[in-house]
Amino acid sequence: MLGFYNYTNMKGRILIINPGSTSTKIGFYEDGQQRFETNLTHSADEIAKYDSVMDQGDMRRNAITGFLAENGVELDSIDLIMARGGLISPIEAGVYEVTPEMREACIEGKGGVHACNLSALIADDMAADINKSRNAKGQEGVCKAYIADAPTSDEMLPELKLTGHPVFERRAAFHTLNSRAMVRRYARNVGKTNKDVTVIVAHMGGGSSVSLHRNGLVIDVNDALGGDGPMSPERAGSVPAFPLVDLCFSGEYTKAEIKKMLVGKGGAVAHLATNDFRQIISRAEAGDESCAKFLKAFCVSVAKYIGAEATVVGGKVDAIVLTGGIAYSSYIANAITEMVQFIAPVEVYGGENELESLAENGYGILAGEFEVKYFHK
Repeated sequence: MLGFYNYTNMKGRILIINPGSTSTKIGFYEDGQQRFETNLTHSADEIAKYDSVMDQGDMRRNAITGFLAENGVELDSIDLIMARGGLISPIEAGVYEVTPEMREACIEGKGGVHACNLSALIADDMAADINKSRNAKGQEGVCKAYIADAPTSDEMLPELKLTGHPVFERRAAFHTLNSRAMVRRYARNVGKTNKDVTVIVAHMGGGSSVSLHRNGLVIDVNDALGGDGPMSPERAGSVPAFPLVDLCFSGEYTKAEIKKMLVGKGGAVAHLATNDFRQIISRAEAGDESCAKFLKAFCVSVAKYIGAEATVVGGKVDAIVLTGGIAYSSYIANAITEMVQFIAPVEVYGGENELESLAENGYGILAGEFEVKYFHK
């Protein structure tokens, strides 16, 4: 069942596709009920056969169709496919139908190359196969593929993109899908819509993003993929500029190695040699001072960004939402809440919620409640 979405009485079968670097997560929903979700893992030997992640489309699609067949799901019974958005050029948030122009953008990967760029391609190819099968059988209905709330969604105010030098413009790259879904969840809980509230969302997962939502738009957010924002299990977050410049010109590291220090091998990985926050919290509670110090610094870094976002709207904030996998930890959630609750009430919605968020968007399309947009380069 869609745990916090009001689509349990909707008719329709929706397939969800969410590729990661070494796995492809899928979910299947029927009439608002989740029938199953699974994470199809791809072995290192399998991945090694391909020069680029963008060459893995057929392999991953075959894994999906094989799993569906094994679990008794006929492809031509699927009404709609929701795919995770890729790293395409900045666009407005919302739902987009997959088109040839979007496919080109995913393949070009100007916003970065990641497995999520495959999502729209796989979904669109599967929708084409479904429609071909339906036509051959004389069945009615057209299956279409969509993405929702791509990570490069950009609705930032112009003055918030400007920095102290025109060479360095701020960009939006964050956990758009879950962050926007959590604002809709909060709004529903208080009898409003996302266009009626101002909410700050702190998503804490492998990366951390703090986004400011006002009147249905994300008017400010850190670049969670580009070395900006709070620290996280694997990311350093914002760091002092001059030491970073000195490191870049020291001759001791390559460009790729320094980028990895910021994103991938930063944060808890750099300080404590692990990205497992559960382990770090357990060690801190057992008296490990280095872990306790890091967790305090992590919580402060998130709280400082929440406070900064509150100033953008003059402190007029309806709620602060803590979400992402780390928000499941009461140790973390309580510490951050103590620092920011003077701004606004704090709600804790733990988890990534990506499959449910995509399913919500899918049923919103079927219900005619969500405006479908079209991508243009």
